[in-house]
Amino acid sequence: MATLTILPAGKTIEVTEGTTLLAALLGAEIAIPHKCEGQAKCGSCHIFVQEGRKGLSRIARAENDKLDTIVGVGSKSRLACQATVLGTENVRIELLGFGSGL
Repeated sequence: MATLTILPAGKTIEVTEGTTLLAALLGAEIAIPHKCEGQAKCGSCHIFVQEGRKGLSRIARAENDKLDTIVGVGSKSRLACQATVLGTENVRIELLGFGSGL
């Protein structure tokens, strides 16, 4: 179990190991775009991981390929549909722009 803090709202939720960030956010009724239903094809669930990157699964090829096509991607970028909570440390993420639960 890990604690997930969602910015800018500052909401905190408990997330079970093996849960994707997208599933955790949707389960907590936080609106986040996910046009491709978690297939790493659209990039609409792009987020920034502010803390706890080691508490998430590694970036797989499909996620990396999609991130390469998105404007504004940085070293903290992840797709919420692909990042799985490992339960080893707490995670703090930032939702981005219009339509990201703000």
